[in-house]
Amino acid sequence: MSNIQDNYIQEDEIDLRELFATILKYKYKILFFTIIITSLTIIYTMSIPNSYKSEVILSPQGQSKSSSLGGLGALAGLAGVSLGGSSSMDAFSSLNTILKNNTFNKMMIKKYDLINKLSVNNMDKNLVFAMNNRTFYDLLNNKVDDHINVNDEDKIYTTIQSLKGMINLSQDKKTSSITLSVNSKDRFLAKELLELYLKESTTQLEKLDMQDLEKKLKYYKEELSNTQDIELRTQLSQLVSSLMQKKVLSKASEYYNVRKITQAEVAYIKDKTKPKRGLIVVVSFITSLILAIFMVFFIEFLRGNKEEK
Repeated sequence: MSNIQDNYIQEDEIDLRELFATILKYKYKILFFTIIITSLTIIYTMSIPNSYKSEVILSPQGQSKSSSLGGLGALAGLAGVSLGGSSSMDAFSSLNTILKNNTFNKMMIKKYDLINKLSVNNMDKNLVFAMNNRTFYDLLNNKVDDHINVNDEDKIYTTIQSLKGMINLSQDKKTSSITLSVNSKDRFLAKELLELYLKESTTQLEKLDMQDLEKKLKYYKEELSNTQDIELRTQLSQLVSSLMQKKVLSKASEYYNVRKITQAEVAYIKDKTKPKRGLIVVVSFITSLILAIFMVFFIEFLRGNKEEK
């Protein structure tokens, strides 16, 4: 039994020595392959322009339910009717729904000519590269109209997909604060888009809520004029008053349903979000080294089979 184990150990030692010998035999080829791949990776990362993020932190407003409705609110709740004391969706969910809506994005694209603003040629002047060297970018990219020979529907669809990838909305579960951010290769465009989308999305929410509020006001006023019950009239009056208050307060805020805690700013030129060039190069170096070693082992394996045959 011990002899068998000794044979296994000797075979393992021989295999390890052969593997190491194979690596030494092809060391220059392994090194050459690794250097070539790593160099190409460096050139590629140098050709990628920096991406920047502009963000604003928002505080949700006016989401607490009114307790002044008393029995009328409870009765309406049982009937499955919203009386308008608060939004059925919170500020984050409402904004998120609007930002992902294709109809809203189409409106933004047409109103602010976003197809042109997001074009490569338009953003070219504000692109930033590593060491301020754009030589590799110019060599690898031709400055042509990226929407040439593309119909309008395809242009809009492509732009919507680009915008959805650039715009991000998140919420802190502990504080309920909302963060709206825009990532773009053009740091000035990132701030511009952030302000446009914040303004238009909250305006859209206000428009929808005010339309609903006007319908409710009209209905409640009609009911108030038709009822003779004193207690019901009191509750309806309070409800109408609360809806009118909501209508007035919506005009007093800069943005509907949210308040800005921080201001949107153009990102500092060194404060890029990506690419992580150092990480990409390191991963490329390690991957190419492993691949080169695997290739030489595979070549030796094929040669060994040929010799045996």
